[in-house]
Amino acid sequence: MENIALIESFSEFKDNKSIDRVTLMSILEEVFRAALKRKFGSDDNFDIIINPDKGDLEIWRNRVVVADGMSEDDNEEIELSEARKIEPDFEIGEDVSEEVKLVQLGRRAILALRQNLISKIYEHDSTNIFKQFKDLEGELYTAEVHHIRHNAIILLDDDGNEIVLPKSEQIRSDFFRKGDSVRGVVKSVELRGNKPAIILSRTSPLFLTKLFEQEIPEVFDGLITVEGVARIPGEKAKVAVDSYDDRIDPVGACVGVKGSRIHGIVRELGNENIDVINYTKNEQLYIARALSPAKVTSMEIELYETEKNGKKGRVKVVLKPEEVSKAIGKSGVNIRLASELTGYEIDVQREGAEEDVELTEFVDEIEGWIIQEFKNIGLDTARSVLETSVEELVKRTDLEEETILDVQRILREEFEE
Repeated sequence: MENIALIESFSEFKDNKSIDRVTLMSILEEVFRAALKRKFGSDDNFDIIINPDKGDLEIWRNRVVVADGMSEDDNEEIELSEARKIEPDFEIGEDVSEEVKLVQLGRRAILALRQNLISKIYEHDSTNIFKQFKDLEGELYTAEVHHIRHNAIILLDDDGNEIVLPKSEQIRSDFFRKGDSVRGVVKSVELRGNKPAIILSRTSPLFLTKLFEQEIPEVFDGLITVEGVARIPGEKAKVAVDSYDDRIDPVGACVGVKGSRIHGIVRELGNENIDVINYTKNEQLYIARALSPAKVTSMEIELYETEKNGKKGRVKVVLKPEEVSKAIGKSGVNIRLASELTGYEIDVQREGAEEDVELTEFVDEIEGWIIQEFKNIGLDTARSVLETSVEELVKRTDLEEETILDVQRILREEFEE
């Protein structure tokens, strides 16, 4: 009865619906065999019979009968006199099966066995959850806000699984309260110890791609494909779409009449401004479209033999003076997204401008971080910096007026005879 009583004490695990009968039996046998091995040194000669549905357990030890005084291993051999206490007809060489009661393992061993079983059950659940969410990486997922921390939001799904939305994966304008429903893409799933760490993201470009798939029927059906996405989360995004059916206008289908189709996506992303453009394999046309709303006069593409900084080449784009600010965009956002979408470093040049010099040529006289400040707002050449007012540069960069004046002096000397 001791064995049955012990199994019944595990009823909270036995009735766990997330574990099927075969798996539970396997876990129980593994745990009991570990206990037998610790007690007897080996579990090879033990038979374990488990019926978790009835709470029934039997453990049988199989030993060979040997002559008295000839036993070399008490676990696998039993002397004739001892065997005949079990059954008087036993002879040397016969097999003896004897039932082992769990009480023989000792109280400490039984407590350790129970703890080991609990651990194995949790490990099994964690492994299943890990596999489930690993298959969902890159897919949309919705969960409810459970707890708000300084650096992350803890979410729970309908099955009680914990999902983390770090601050770094939240859109700047995101604001959630406990109980709110949150949508994002499963960015990564890792096992930390025995616990799966599930990370959700709302800033990933893939989140925007998946929203297009969910909200726009033609994308969901595969009639329109999303060929590229570049995002500054919560601020602006560029999405390149294509269709293999000439009868379908991919941009029009995605945007909808008066923006009706894309409005839900924009609202989900905190009013992120989304430019949808037609994808093309014609590199020059693609770059020109990516720089929209600016109109490009001409361009010259220089391909790299090997990619640099993730870019496949550099392109010099010539625009009319009034188009330059459109191409660059506020704080350089438009040109940055165009570069990310197309995979090219983009240098903007005014039409009719005199010979220019790239800022990187001045690294001996101007610190690299200062040059990067200008490049961040789309100013890559000496003349582009000189033609922008000091007031504008102070407003759009983190540079002091004195620093900007000093830089402009250095650049101006380059063009003086």
